[in-house]
Amino acid sequence: MHPVIQKTLGGLTRKYYFRQLFFGVLFAAFAWLVVARAAQRLPLDALPFFAIHSLLYPYARFAYESAVRFVMGENLLVVNAIVMMLMKCLTIALCWGSAMVLAPIGLACLYLRHSKSEAG
Repeated sequence: MHPVIQKTLGGLTRKYYFRQLFFGVLFAAFAWLVVARAAQRLPLDALPFFAIHSLLYPYARFAYESAVRFVMGENLLVVNAIVMMLMKCLTIALCWGSAMVLAPIGLACLYLRHSKSEAG
């Protein structure tokens, strides 16, 4: 495999990638059903959009989590479980919806991280 592809698309662990892919596909299915119900028809023309966002979601989520880890550091927040789950759903929706913007940032971060670890 080409080194650039290995450092970017292959940069996430399989466990992390498939876990995030599961949530991305789950969100896409839910969103697609909501759109289908609102339009009262199956929106097949939107399927490529949902597929692309779902495939890019793990890299978008990686970018988001990297930014949060940078800002929060090693701090631990203790919050109500319901509030936490609502925030989790909100961040999933935001990362999935902006996957085309966030995924390139995540891929660049992965490339830099793996290049740095290779160099030193």
